[in-house]
Amino acid sequence: MTRTKVNIKPPRGKLGVLLPGMGAVSTTFIAGVEAVRRGLGEAVGSLTQLGRLRLGKRTENRSALIRDLIPLSQLETLCFGGWDIFEDSAYEAAAKAKVLEASLLEKVRPALESIKPFSAVFDPHYVTQISGSHLKAGHNKMELASMLREDIRRFKKDNQCDRLVMIWCASTERYLEPAPCHESIERFEKGLTNNDPEIPPSQIYAYAAIKERVPFANGSPNRSVELPALQQLAREMRVPIAGSDFKTGQTLMKTIIAPGLKARLLGLSGWYSTNILGNRDGEVLADPGSFKTKEVSKLSVLEQILEPSVYPQLYGKVHHQVSINYYPPRGDNKEGWDNIDIFGWLGYPMQIKVNFLCRDSILAAPIVLDLALFLDLAQRCDFHGIQEWLSFYFKSPLAAPGLKPEHDLTVQQLKLHNTLRFLGGEELINHLGLTYYGIVEE
Repeated sequence: MTRTKVNIKPPRGKLGVLLPGMGAVSTTFIAGVEAVRRGLGEAVGSLTQLGRLRLGKRTENRSALIRDLIPLSQLETLCFGGWDIFEDSAYEAAAKAKVLEASLLEKVRPALESIKPFSAVFDPHYVTQISGSHLKAGHNKMELASMLREDIRRFKKDNQCDRLVMIWCASTERYLEPAPCHESIERFEKGLTNNDPEIPPSQIYAYAAIKERVPFANGSPNRSVELPALQQLAREMRVPIAGSDFKTGQTLMKTIIAPGLKARLLGLSGWYSTNILGNRDGEVLADPGSFKTKEVSKLSVLEQILEPSVYPQLYGKVHHQVSINYYPPRGDNKEGWDNIDIFGWLGYPMQIKVNFLCRDSILAAPIVLDLALFLDLAQRCDFHGIQEWLSFYFKSPLAAPGLKPEHDLTVQQLKLHNTLRFLGGEELINHLGLTYYGIVEE
């Protein structure tokens, strides 16, 4: 039986959750936590709040709520802050986003009105479709990073927080390839000082968080903690990091369906995906440069799951196409259409059609909550660097150098669950099951 020797520091005091980008996702998350605190709704979609773990053998009939087995921070201890290019309070931003009903927002209005964003680090060169005036100005990017670090320290002091985490919920930046400034932290810091154009705002936020020993998760497809320089810094500062790109709508469906096709060795000829989305994210993705960043994240999923080099006759010639269309009337209620052309016995063709009418921020909010609580847990366990056990939540999960990222949702879930069993001092589960039939003696 596996028993943990990890020393988990107790979650004493307040946990501050810092959110770059106080738009639809962030305000839906904050308002949702406030609603759950008041008994106005359930934290549906959150493993930390509703998830249970099977413990021991099936014959033992044991299970536990994750939050009972593992010492997680309680919702009552959370406080919120962040940055945005608009000065709107969290209440004003939530009202404009129109994700939640006005009647619910009114019930949590005082808490949301008290949350005012810091001025943001923003550059229209990297996000072209939106603009705002609530911005920081500095002589170079290192000075901007110093301003963010000061915001972090001020928030922690003013709110009397014991610990912090940062979850990137801001817009998708234009596509950037890794550059020489990303190869080491020394080159990166030199790039900050020299205003290197290959360092966008998201990387400045990640750098500031890690330097302040604040765990960081990247909820967008931007390259930030995905780079060697910031991964090096996270190891040196002993800070946990995770990313990238929240797995919510269409890609969530792919990570459910594609493993099933592969498990049954059904062939795939093509997968056509298109979306309509009308919120700020949809507006930003109307720019080809920002869409390219999202497209790379979405397209990588199938290849990693299906392994065409291993099964060339089944998945070697897949035509995979993704598009996103900005359609303002739809607002946050995204609709994703998938046409999946598969083939079976003797090559006979078949089709699967999926029409997912989802709510983008409603699906993302519980991910933000889980990542905040799990990253805080990782910090208290002294888990630092890449947290691969949190791959479950991302379209483009991080993995150690030399390892392929795992995209199969069921494998990701097992990794997450076994990590929690390990931390709870419970036996890991491999589903071999031979002991039930006398094949392997205990």
